[in-house]
Amino acid sequence: MQVTQQKYYTPEEYLALEENAEYKSEYIDGQIIPMAGGTLNHNQLALNLSTELNSAFKRRNYRVYMSDVRLWIAQKRIYTYPDVMILPGEAELFNNRTDTILNPQVIVEVLSKSTKGYDREDKFKAYRTIPSFQEYLLIDQTRIHVEQFSKTGKKQWNLREYDEEDEAIALVTVPFEISLQDLYDKVNFGVAEPEEKIDGVD
Repeated sequence: MQVTQQKYYTPEEYLALEENAEYKSEYIDGQIIPMAGGTLNHNQLALNLSTELNSAFKRRNYRVYMSDVRLWIAQKRIYTYPDVMILPGEAELFNNRTDTILNPQVIVEVLSKSTKGYDREDKFKAYRTIPSFQEYLLIDQTRIHVEQFSKTGKKQWNLREYDEEDEAIALVTVPFEISLQDLYDKVNFGVAEPEEKIDGVD
């Protein structure tokens, strides 16, 4: 991921470019930033979690979206693609677009070498401006380690960490639990792929 131009784009220009782009990009307050390519472990973790979520919520009023669905963060003027989003009930669409939502309750990011600092700091701050946002999972793809942030009050968040295979993660705001053994199924730490540094995202 690298800022290729210093030109500033309007959200409308970004969306028009994104329609025909060969790869996804984020929009951060005027800048278009191509997203880094995923790794095998990144894909496996997102798939494992989404598969279990979809099964748990079958015929229940929850929606699970993966990284093809865009999120608009109005207060920060950011378009981004979280790895997994969960919301109860129906999705609130931005300008009736069927590819962009506004109201996730749970957001999950699989950490990469290039974005882990951004995901923990600036991106988390941006997510916290979303009124519906209540819970955040950060999943490490290089070792068994998950950070779970859950909202306990206005400007108050609780952190719980998991790092043992026999532990299970229970979401606080939706009825779902997954063992770390299932979450990390088929993840091979020995073949983690190298990732490039992202300019402008620390």
